[in-house]
Amino acid sequence: MTSSLIELFDLSRAEIEGVVSQTLAGADDGELFLEYREHESLLFDNGRLKAGDFSTDRGFGLRCVAGEAIGFAHAGDLSGAALKRAADSVVAVRSGHSGTVAQAPRGTNRQFYSAENPIPSPSFEEKVRLLTRIDEYLRSKDDAVRQVSVSLASQWQVVEILRADGQLVRDVRPMVRLNVSVVAGSGDRQETGSHGAGGRYAFDPLIATEGWQGIADEALRQARLNLEAVPAPAGTFDVVLGSGWPGVMLHEAVGHGLEGDYNRKKTSAFSGLLGSQVAARGVTVVDDGTISERRGSISVDDEGTPTNRTVLIEDGKLVNYMQDRQNARLMGMEPTGNGRRQSYAYAPMPRMTNTMMLNGPHTPDEIIASVTDGIYAVSFGGGQVDITSGKFVFGCTEAYRIRDGRVAEPVKGAMLIGNGPDAMHRVSMVGNDTSLDRGIGNCGKAGQWVPVGVGQPHLRMDQITVGGTET
Repeated sequence: MTSSLIELFDLSRAEIEGVVSQTLAGADDGELFLEYREHESLLFDNGRLKAGDFSTDRGFGLRCVAGEAIGFAHAGDLSGAALKRAADSVVAVRSGHSGTVAQAPRGTNRQFYSAENPIPSPSFEEKVRLLTRIDEYLRSKDDAVRQVSVSLASQWQVVEILRADGQLVRDVRPMVRLNVSVVAGSGDRQETGSHGAGGRYAFDPLIATEGWQGIADEALRQARLNLEAVPAPAGTFDVVLGSGWPGVMLHEAVGHGLEGDYNRKKTSAFSGLLGSQVAARGVTVVDDGTISERRGSISVDDEGTPTNRTVLIEDGKLVNYMQDRQNARLMGMEPTGNGRRQSYAYAPMPRMTNTMMLNGPHTPDEIIASVTDGIYAVSFGGGQVDITSGKFVFGCTEAYRIRDGRVAEPVKGAMLIGNGPDAMHRVSMVGNDTSLDRGIGNCGKAGQWVPVGVGQPHLRMDQITVGGTET
């Protein structure tokens, strides 16, 4: 889709601009958000193609902001009649309000994804052959393999944001992902391993032999490892976190607490702490939506603000929050390009893009060698976090015991339990190997899901509570 989404309406651009301008007159902010999306997914499970889906969707969301109130309406019909009905609905929010529509974001010429055909796609038959090949590869490699599930998905999203002054911003957002899950068994015991990769690029890196084989081998390695794992101990231990995907704990336990809406409403454990020491010295955390091809990267956010590299915590001190336009205005701060929404059917809110901790001075070997008796958490699964208190619980999908400075036996069932702000003060060593995850992250908030990236270097955290299954 190379033409403007505005042109799909049965109104002229001038007429659409007139509706938007009239709707937002006297409001503080707002926009018309337009979206077109193609999505395709294939699921190969237990030797056969189990599911396939291809869908397209398009629509608009019209938002009017007055003070803390938001009027929002959406429709999957790009027609003048639908737009005018939406306008009639949202103007009620500015009744009795007298404001001046905020100036539009300053634009840039940056466009990460602008190709006419951003995801050159193999044929359906080629994709099915690839999934079949992955299944056969894993089953031939190890007799312990009992089940293989492979999914391949792609998405192409085009968005346009029209503001009251007629400014129109467009962004193209491709996405691909390959995920492999393996169940391996020995006797009556069976365990699962999974691994995936993806990003905002074409299929080529995933469907190349070295690409899919690397993903498949890692999923099998994890399943084999889990067959060998012994029950995790319970107690208080020094914990080493691996680089990359373990940053999901930072994302959940700290990142959400640094989003502007929680802090404006004073429901975050970090509320009112700007300028305070909220983590150990040496800890620097950024949110960066400008890294090319990463899952959380976009040229502009869903309000039209260019994404940024925003430093949140610098040398342990809280220096900024992630902001959309509404919360930034109400807090007297600047938008940071973090206003995101799941689709045209939702209003934007402050959300993360790619959130990571930056490098420190230590090598991973130095960090592990410093621990006499501890836990080495390499990968995480599910977790729960309370934003207000900062309390978290995270389950490890790959973890080991550390004994006398060396990685020892793998353990199963380890849960890390703590409080986000407190845990950040327990960081005693920061590694020099910061990396982002392989492009698999989705973030949920208030019923909306958006793709994100997470990352960190190896970390040592002193005296963390570990829940285990050892008897």
